Amino acid sequence: MKITTHWLVCLLLAGLPYLVAAQAPAPAGPATGSLAGTVLDSLGRQPVAYATVVLLPPTGDKPITGVAADDQGHFAMTKLAAGAFRLRASYVGYGTRTRPVTVGAGATAVGTILLPTAAQALSEAVIIGQKPVVEVKPDRLVYNADQDVSNAGGTAQDVLRKAPLLAVDGDGNVKMRGSANFKVLVNNKPSPTLARNLAEALKSIPAEQIKSVEIITTPSAKYDGEGTAGIINIVLKKGVDQGLNGRVGLASGNRNTNFNSALNFKKGKIGFTSSASAGAWYNPGQSTRERVDSTAAGPGRLNQSSTTHNLGGWYYGTVGLDYDPAEHHSISLAGSVNGYSGNSTQDLLNQYIAPSSAGNQLFTRATKNVFSSLNLEGTGTYTRTFATARKEWSVLGQYALNNGTFGYDFDQYNNSFTALEQSQANYRERSRGRTPGHEVTLQTDFTQPFGDKRTLEMGLKAIFRRTGSVASVDTLFPALSQGFSPSPRRITDFTYAQNVQAAYATYSFSVGKKLSTSLGGRLERTAITARFGPGSAEVELPTYLSLLPNGSARYAFSDATSLRLAYSRRITRPFIDYLNPFVDRSDAKNISFGNPVLSPELTDSYELAYSTTLKTTTLNAALSVRHTGNAIEQIRYLTTNPNPPVPLPASVVPDPSVTAQTYANVAANTFYQFNVYLSAKPTPKWDFSAGPDVQYIVRNSPTLGIERRGFAGGVNVNTSYKLNKGFTVQAFAFASTPMPDIQGTGPANLYYQMGVKKTLLKDKADLTLNFASPFNAYWPYRNTTTTKYFTETSEYRAYQRGFRLNFSYRFGQGGPSKQRKSIQNDDTKGGGSKQGG
Repeated sequence: MKITTHWLVCLLLAGLPYLVAAQAPAPAGPATGSLAGTVLDSLGRQPVAYATVVLLPPTGDKPITGVAADDQGHFAMTKLAAGAFRLRASYVGYGTRTRPVTVGAGATAVGTILLPTAAQALSEAVIIGQKPVVEVKPDRLVYNADQDVSNAGGTAQDVLRKAPLLAVDGDGNVKMRGSANFKVLVNNKPSPTLARNLAEALKSIPAEQIKSVEIITTPSAKYDGEGTAGIINIVLKKGVDQGLNGRVGLASGNRNTNFNSALNFKKGKIGFTSSASAGAWYNPGQSTRERVDSTAAGPGRLNQSSTTHNLGGWYYGTVGLDYDPAEHHSISLAGSVNGYSGNSTQDLLNQYIAPSSAGNQLFTRATKNVFSSLNLEGTGTYTRTFATARKEWSVLGQYALNNGTFGYDFDQYNNSFTALEQSQANYRERSRGRTPGHEVTLQTDFTQPFGDKRTLEMGLKAIFRRTGSVASVDTLFPALSQGFSPSPRRITDFTYAQNVQAAYATYSFSVGKKLSTSLGGRLERTAITARFGPGSAEVELPTYLSLLPNGSARYAFSDATSLRLAYSRRITRPFIDYLNPFVDRSDAKNISFGNPVLSPELTDSYELAYSTTLKTTTLNAALSVRHTGNAIEQIRYLTTNPNPPVPLPASVVPDPSVTAQTYANVAANTFYQFNVYLSAKPTPKWDFSAGPDVQYIVRNSPTLGIERRGFAGGVNVNTSYKLNKGFTVQAFAFASTPMPDIQGTGPANLYYQMGVKKTLLKDKADLTLNFASPFNAYWPYRNTTTTKYFTETSEYRAYQRGFRLNFSYRFGQGGPSKQRKSIQNDDTKGGGSKQGG
């Protein structure tokens, strides 16, 4: 579709609300009163987005007028007659609260309305203070990690395994609704740390610091256009309303050990939050690979097997300061430091049987991979509110420094089934590299309400991103020399600069009392420059504009039942892991490198979701379609392929026994998906949630001459039960079937965990014992690859059996602090799990 057509569609969408508003009858009468307030969750004191608020007469239940709260729980009613009324607030999954209110001739502030969860409202005397593990909200599913016993002592990786619509494999790679193209935020703001290497970074966020995980499948225009499958927002625990509080915790097990702590206080206009944690992990694995190559000389066969040991450590700290100098003015400063380092050792046995016996190869390669990362982030925010409810202006700025290192050392022993003494190596190689990077982000947002039922949100944003890769390779043939020599042709010196400017607007309005609608659009401009080698000139790549419209409509059949229709177009830009041209030869028969000339993906998403609540049971069912026309796919091909989909780097010599792995815009993908999520409380002490997910996937690549179709499915189950004397038991299980990939089939997955918690010291301390996969030590992740020139089956046996004992202690006063306004850089695709940004 041409850009002019996009503009026409956007203008039509933007004009529709004004046509509707113009045809709406004007209110009659000299009413001049108004009401304004905020609807919050009674347990977490978090906004109840889109709660229904109605004004009732002193007697009877026929509403006089009503509005839906905004995404921060704020609401306002204008043009009200003076007098005595009742104000009622409600929302799906919550109880109802009604209070008397008097409307005067001017503005009346009603303050905060606290809604209890449905279960709490049913039996407050028994379970007050307990939230459901999974909550269903209009535009997202919320997994309350702090209510899940089995998370104690774990990391963010453990938490994401249990969230609805997410899956984590044995390498820590994350998928959302079967797709690796999504964005992860922390407290609604970007984390370049996660964008660079999600799988490793998740290990450095302790589960004890995570309050909840929000899964947003159809984000609005105020979010960056990135994350084609949606957004995962990790919400960390925050401070207190008043006074001092904190916590300390220590956990240890056979796969990880960590310490975590937090200290928070608030006095008057100043609030302070902080946290510090550190830990270590260990995880062994085994892998095998069988490949059959089709070459001009005949078939070749490769067999590989290895044992891997992964270990490392991390540290993580945060600090935040909030200051309210005057009414309607707020300043927030926040910073974080995150660092991790580790290594993996592997003895890889290679046996290649060539078409001619002269080409047969047998060798063992002992490899040690090393990596590290240091990430610093600082954010400053000024927020201005007004006497008019829901009117707000904010200015935000962020600087992020992200430096990483990588490398490997290997010793190769020819004609040997095992690794020998290093002095007996026939060939040795070492490589060291670094990925320097930093980002500067500036953003401003403005919200303007127009009466009770109309709101305009608009904003501007600029991101200035710099990254790159610098690496060298040294080689040694012990029979020819005594020392390592640099390999000039294998030097990597790549720099990449990306500047993104964006403007967005969203208009929300209600049509009658049951239908609420939001229409918006986002225009993003991307400019890129790159340098591809030492001493080379900087190359300016094509600048492109992306128009990303979106809209949603929600119809409320009642306070408990609603239907939501949503559409969005989103973009995925490749990040350093996809672009880095460094050639990794640590596996001699399967090399890998990035593609610095990748184009962005564009995805259109459609979703129809039905939500209903009956007493303490909430059900959400959704049908969705996602289509990406120029999808970035991981592809493999023989280095002797006469027409490779991506040209080989100049330093690679074609070899019929070697495959190359890289990325390319080679496919059009469509996901047809149906998912259901049920959250129930059969008894006051028992919580249960479950959700099956079924997909039909179509992948088409004319470039590769491939079309693949097939079904995939998964199920997520979580349950907990509160026993007497402070005991709670918890169990979780996730399973999924293999999924069709562009060149083969991905792995099935099974993970389950159980735990028991005992509350001690007058509810100030918890002792938790968790078991992961107690009935199977390993899970085999099997992949198949089929191309014109080779077929392959590989298996990675990830060690999953584990136990962990955790002790945590809380002190001081409790209660959450206010939410900070934050930046959301969700516009890149990258990371260890190749997440969409």
